[in-house]
Amino acid sequence: MWKNQRVSVVFSTYNEKESIKDSINEFFDSGYVDEVIVVNNNAADGTDEEVKKTKAKLFHEKKQGYGYGYQRALKEAAGDIIIMSEPDGTFVGNDVLKLLAYSDDFDAVFGTRTSSSLIGHGANMGLFLKYGNFFVAKFIEILFNTTQLTDAGCTMRLIKRKVYEKIKDKFRVGKSHFGPEMMMLIILNKTKFIEIPLNYRKRIGKSSVTGSFWKAFKLGWVMIGLVLKYRMKRIWEV
Repeated sequence: MWKNQRVSVVFSTYNEKESIKDSINEFFDSGYVDEVIVVNNNAADGTDEEVKKTKAKLFHEKKQGYGYGYQRALKEAAGDIIIMSEPDGTFVGNDVLKLLAYSDDFDAVFGTRTSSSLIGHGANMGLFLKYGNFFVAKFIEILFNTTQLTDAGCTMRLIKRKVYEKIKDKFRVGKSHFGPEMMMLIILNKTKFIEIPLNYRKRIGKSSVTGSFWKAFKLGWVMIGLVLKYRMKRIWEV
Protein backbone atom coordinates (compact mmCIF):
# COMPACT_ATOMS: atom_id res chain seq x y z
CA MET A 1 0.00 0.00 0.00
CA TRP A 2 1.24 3.48 -0.86
CA LYS A 3 -0.71 6.41 0.61
CA ASN A 4 -4.01 4.49 0.51
CA GLN A 5 -3.33 3.19 -3.01
CA ARG A 6 -3.03 -0.56 -3.62
CA VAL A 7 0.23 -1.60 -5.25
CA SER A 8 0.51 -4.52 -7.69
CA VAL A 9 3.77 -5.96 -9.04
CA VAL A 10 3.44 -7.94 -12.28
CA PHE A 11 5.79 -10.58 -13.68
CA SER A 12 5.68 -12.65 -16.84
CA THR A 13 7.88 -15.74 -16.67
CA TYR A 14 9.43 -18.01 -19.27
CA ASN A 15 12.87 -19.12 -18.11
CA GLU A 16 13.06 -18.02 -14.45
CA LYS A 17 12.31 -21.19 -12.51
CA GLU A 18 15.46 -20.84 -10.38
CA SER A 19 14.86 -17.22 -9.40
CA ILE A 20 11.13 -16.61 -9.37
CA LYS A 21 10.36 -17.62 -5.79
CA ASP A 22 13.07 -15.39 -4.32
CA SER A 23 12.07 -12.52 -6.62
CA ILE A 24 8.44 -12.67 -5.53
CA ASN A 25 9.39 -12.75 -1.86
CA GLU A 26 11.88 -9.91 -2.29
CA PHE A 27 9.20 -7.62 -3.70
CA PHE A 28 6.72 -8.54 -0.97
CA ASP A 29 9.44 -7.92 1.62
CA SER A 30 9.69 -4.29 0.48
CA GLY A 31 6.59 -3.71 2.63
CA TYR A 32 4.69 -1.74 -0.03
CA VAL A 33 3.42 -4.46 -2.36
CA ASP A 34 -0.16 -5.69 -1.88
CA GLU A 35 -0.12 -8.35 -4.59
CA VAL A 36 2.25 -9.99 -7.04
CA ILE A 37 0.80 -11.27 -10.31
CA VAL A 38 2.75 -13.98 -12.13
CA VAL A 39 1.86 -15.02 -15.67
CA ASN A 40 3.30 -18.34 -16.81
CA ASN A 41 4.05 -17.75 -20.50
CA ASN A 42 4.80 -21.37 -21.43
CA ALA A 43 7.50 -21.38 -18.76
CA ALA A 44 10.01 -24.08 -17.84
CA ASP A 45 8.65 -27.16 -16.09
CA GLY A 46 8.45 -26.66 -12.35
CA THR A 47 7.87 -22.90 -12.50
CA ASP A 48 4.29 -23.17 -11.25
CA GLU A 49 5.43 -25.21 -8.25
CA GLU A 50 7.92 -22.49 -7.29
CA VAL A 51 5.29 -19.74 -7.59
CA LYS A 52 2.84 -21.73 -5.44
CA LYS A 53 5.33 -21.64 -2.57
CA THR A 54 4.65 -17.88 -2.34
CA LYS A 55 1.67 -15.53 -1.91
CA ALA A 56 1.68 -14.58 -5.60
CA LYS A 57 -1.36 -15.05 -7.84
CA LEU A 58 -0.66 -17.34 -10.79
CA PHE A 59 -2.15 -17.13 -14.29
CA HIS A 60 -1.30 -18.75 -17.65
CA GLU A 61 -0.95 -17.14 -21.07
CA LYS A 62 -0.49 -19.48 -24.03
CA LYS A 63 0.28 -16.79 -26.63
CA GLN A 64 4.07 -16.82 -26.61
CA GLY A 65 5.89 -13.55 -26.19
CA TYR A 66 7.07 -10.99 -23.66
CA GLY A 67 4.32 -8.57 -24.67
CA TYR A 68 1.53 -11.12 -24.48
CA GLY A 69 2.69 -12.20 -21.03
CA TYR A 70 2.78 -8.68 -19.64
CA GLN A 71 -0.47 -7.62 -21.27
CA ARG A 72 -2.13 -10.52 -19.43
CA ALA A 73 -0.37 -9.63 -16.18
CA LEU A 74 -1.47 -6.00 -16.41
CA LYS A 75 -5.03 -7.13 -17.11
CA GLU A 76 -5.09 -9.32 -13.98
CA ALA A 77 -3.61 -6.68 -11.65
CA ALA A 78 -6.03 -5.06 -9.21
CA GLY A 79 -3.80 -2.26 -7.89
CA ASP A 80 -4.23 1.48 -8.24
CA ILE A 81 -0.50 1.53 -8.98
CA ILE A 82 1.08 -1.20 -11.13
CA ILE A 83 4.80 -1.93 -11.17
CA MET A 84 6.24 -4.07 -13.95
CA SER A 85 9.45 -5.98 -13.30
CA GLU A 86 11.12 -9.29 -14.12
CA PRO A 87 11.55 -12.35 -11.89
CA ASP A 88 15.12 -13.11 -12.99
CA GLY A 89 16.96 -11.51 -10.07
CA THR A 90 18.16 -8.48 -12.02
CA PHE A 91 15.97 -5.90 -10.28
CA VAL A 92 15.90 -5.05 -6.57
CA GLY A 93 12.63 -5.33 -4.66
CA ASN A 94 13.38 -2.29 -2.50
CA ASP A 95 13.58 -0.12 -5.62
CA VAL A 96 9.78 -0.09 -5.65
CA LEU A 97 10.14 2.68 -3.06
CA LYS A 98 11.98 4.85 -5.60
CA LEU A 99 9.24 4.35 -8.17
CA LEU A 100 6.47 4.97 -5.63
CA ALA A 101 8.09 8.14 -4.31
CA TYR A 102 8.05 9.64 -7.81
CA SER A 103 4.48 8.45 -8.40
CA ASP A 104 3.33 11.26 -6.09
CA ASP A 105 4.17 13.69 -8.91
CA PHE A 106 4.08 11.50 -12.04
CA ASP A 107 1.57 9.04 -13.51
CA ALA A 108 4.29 6.90 -15.10
CA VAL A 109 7.84 6.27 -13.92
CA PHE A 110 10.35 4.52 -16.19
CA GLY A 111 13.49 2.90 -14.86
CA THR A 112 16.92 3.19 -16.42
CA ARG A 113 19.83 0.76 -16.08
CA THR A 114 22.42 3.08 -17.59
CA SER A 115 23.83 4.57 -14.36
CA SER A 116 27.20 2.84 -14.06
CA SER A 117 27.33 3.13 -10.27
CA LEU A 118 24.13 1.05 -9.99
CA ILE A 119 25.14 -1.74 -12.38
CA GLY A 120 26.16 -4.73 -10.30
CA HIS A 121 29.10 -7.05 -10.91
CA GLY A 122 28.28 -9.54 -13.65
CA ALA A 123 25.13 -7.73 -14.82
CA ASN A 124 24.44 -8.10 -18.53
CA MET A 125 24.94 -4.45 -19.39
CA GLY A 126 28.00 -4.24 -21.61
CA LEU A 127 28.74 -1.43 -24.04
CA PHE A 128 26.52 -2.81 -26.80
CA LEU A 129 23.39 -3.25 -24.67
CA LYS A 130 23.93 -0.07 -22.67
CA TYR A 131 24.45 2.25 -25.63
CA GLY A 132 22.04 0.39 -27.90
CA ASN A 133 19.24 1.02 -25.40
CA PHE A 134 20.53 4.56 -24.89
CA PHE A 135 20.40 5.25 -28.64
CA VAL A 136 16.82 3.97 -29.05
CA ALA A 137 15.72 5.95 -25.99
CA LYS A 138 17.29 9.15 -27.35
CA PHE A 139 15.66 8.44 -30.72
CA ILE A 140 12.27 8.39 -28.96
CA GLU A 141 13.14 11.47 -26.92
CA ILE A 142 14.09 13.50 -30.00
CA LEU A 143 11.30 12.35 -32.31
CA PHE A 144 8.59 12.83 -29.69
CA ASN A 145 10.19 15.86 -27.96
CA THR A 146 9.93 14.35 -24.49
CA THR A 147 11.69 14.70 -21.17
CA GLN A 148 15.00 12.80 -20.77
CA LEU A 149 15.09 9.10 -21.74
CA THR A 150 18.21 6.94 -21.56
CA ASP A 151 17.03 3.30 -21.59
CA ALA A 152 14.38 1.99 -24.00
CA GLY A 153 14.75 -1.57 -22.76
CA CYS A 154 14.38 -1.24 -19.00
CA THR A 155 11.50 -3.51 -18.01
CA MET A 156 11.00 -2.19 -14.48
CA ARG A 157 8.53 0.69 -14.53
CA LEU A 158 5.45 2.07 -12.82
CA ILE A 159 2.12 3.01 -14.34
CA LYS A 160 -1.01 4.24 -12.63
CA ARG A 161 -4.26 2.41 -13.34
CA LYS A 162 -5.91 5.47 -14.88
CA VAL A 163 -3.16 5.58 -17.52
CA TYR A 164 -3.30 1.84 -18.15
CA GLU A 165 -7.05 2.02 -18.74
CA LYS A 166 -6.50 4.68 -21.42
CA ILE A 167 -3.87 2.75 -23.40
CA LYS A 168 -4.68 -0.94 -22.82
CA ASP A 169 -6.76 -1.32 -25.99
CA LYS A 170 -4.00 0.18 -28.13
CA PHE A 171 -1.37 -2.51 -27.49
CA ARG A 172 -0.35 -4.22 -30.74
CA VAL A 173 3.04 -5.75 -29.91
CA GLY A 174 3.17 -9.20 -28.34
CA LYS A 175 6.90 -9.86 -28.57
CA SER A 176 10.06 -8.47 -26.97
CA HIS A 177 9.59 -4.89 -28.21
CA PHE A 178 6.39 -4.41 -26.19
CA GLY A 179 8.26 -2.17 -23.72
CA PRO A 180 9.04 0.64 -26.20
CA GLU A 181 5.50 0.43 -27.59
CA MET A 182 4.08 0.93 -24.11
CA MET A 183 6.50 3.83 -23.58
CA MET A 184 5.36 5.57 -26.76
CA LEU A 185 1.68 5.02 -26.00
CA ILE A 186 2.26 6.64 -22.61
CA ILE A 187 3.98 9.58 -24.33
CA LEU A 188 1.24 9.94 -26.96
CA ASN A 189 -1.37 9.89 -24.18
CA LYS A 190 0.32 13.06 -22.86
CA THR A 191 1.03 11.33 -19.56
CA LYS A 192 3.28 13.12 -17.10
CA PHE A 193 6.30 10.84 -16.69
CA ILE A 194 9.90 10.72 -15.53
CA GLU A 195 12.83 8.31 -15.79
CA ILE A 196 14.87 7.33 -12.71
CA PRO A 197 17.99 5.16 -12.18
CA LEU A 198 17.53 1.66 -10.76
CA ASN A 199 19.85 -1.04 -9.48
CA TYR A 200 20.64 -3.73 -12.02
CA ARG A 201 22.13 -7.08 -10.97
CA LYS A 202 23.45 -10.22 -12.59
CA ARG A 203 20.68 -12.37 -14.04
CA ILE A 204 20.03 -15.82 -12.59
CA GLY A 205 20.02 -18.09 -15.65
CA LYS A 206 20.30 -17.06 -19.30
CA SER A 207 18.01 -14.62 -21.08
CA SER A 208 16.27 -15.94 -24.19
CA VAL A 209 16.91 -12.60 -25.96
CA THR A 210 19.70 -10.43 -24.50
CA GLY A 211 21.82 -13.51 -23.81
CA SER A 212 22.49 -13.64 -27.56
CA PHE A 213 24.32 -10.79 -29.31
CA TRP A 214 22.54 -11.36 -32.63
CA LYS A 215 19.07 -11.61 -31.08
CA ALA A 216 19.72 -8.39 -29.16
CA PHE A 217 21.07 -6.72 -32.33
CA LYS A 218 17.97 -7.74 -34.30
CA LEU A 219 15.68 -6.56 -31.48
CA GLY A 220 17.36 -3.15 -31.56
CA TRP A 221 16.49 -2.68 -35.23
CA VAL A 222 12.93 -3.87 -34.61
CA MET A 223 12.64 -1.22 -31.89
CA ILE A 224 13.90 1.49 -34.24
CA GLY A 225 11.36 0.44 -36.87
CA LEU A 226 8.60 0.58 -34.27
CA VAL A 227 9.62 4.08 -33.18
CA LEU A 228 9.52 5.31 -36.79
CA LYS A 229 6.11 3.69 -37.30
CA TYR A 230 4.64 5.45 -34.25
CA ARG A 231 6.24 8.75 -35.24
CA MET A 232 4.72 8.58 -38.72
CA LYS A 233 1.36 7.62 -37.23
CA ARG A 234 1.51 10.71 -35.04
CA ILE A 235 2.24 12.90 -38.08
CA TRP A 236 -0.70 11.42 -40.01
CA GLU A 237 -3.05 12.04 -37.09
CA VAL A 238 -2.12 15.70 -36.71
